[in-house]
Amino acid sequence: MNPVSHYRTLWISDIHLGTPGCQADYLLDFLRCHDADTIYLVGDILDGWQLRKTWYWPQAHNDVVQKLLRKARKGTRVVYVPGNHDALMRQFCDLAFGDIVVQDEAIHTLADGRKLWVVHGDLFDGVTTHARWLSHLGDSLYTFILKFNRWFNAARARLGLPYWSVSQYLKHQVKNAVNYIHAFEQVMVEEARRRGCQGVVCGHIHKAEIREVNGALYCNDGDWVESLTALVETHDGALSIVEWRQKVASPLNLGPIHLAEQEG
Repeated sequence: MNPVSHYRTLWISDIHLGTPGCQADYLLDFLRCHDADTIYLVGDILDGWQLRKTWYWPQAHNDVVQKLLRKARKGTRVVYVPGNHDALMRQFCDLAFGDIVVQDEAIHTLADGRKLWVVHGDLFDGVTTHARWLSHLGDSLYTFILKFNRWFNAARARLGLPYWSVSQYLKHQVKNAVNYIHAFEQVMVEEARRRGCQGVVCGHIHKAEIREVNGALYCNDGDWVESLTALVETHDGALSIVEWRQKVASPLNLGPIHLAEQEG
């Protein structure tokens, strides 16, 4: 039995439950091995866009929901901050579902006293807010790329090759995508500063990162479709991104990979 890592705070987002691309088995394994005093669900936990088109809800997706509810029942503070794919949940802000509280946004105070604004980020994305048709078109294209990615990596696995994300590669290589991510980071830290915070934790763009942007702390916890990452805060206030690409039950039994760290 592997020991459970306990953190002061844990942030996860962009799970996209209700879609074939959701890596629910990996997330469930991660949640079994990690606990925290507070867990923030930073949007796009459910994918209402896809569920309206086609109902897809395997047992693993239900198990993730039950695991989060169980953690909340046992005393973990769980805060659900909706995103654009689960925007329907915004009508339930300040209500609780099975001890999980829904909030439009949150302010988190780190162990060292710094304040972080916690928000999904879609409301500060011009494509999402001003061109919904383009956002939906992009979502359809992304879904297609994810399907290709599954076929592609199934073939790589048969050849004994490691996982390689096509969409992540495209994001990092296409100039417009790189510029979009840079602009998103700038907007998010400026909004955080306007709210009297020293940084921001968000999701939305599926790119895990911890870095300083214009003197403020920018944290993105990634996603559970491709990057399989979470943002964690230790009890002494250190922040890091944990990648969970290998389930504990697997023969290799690999532990978490800390991709980045920011000392508190």
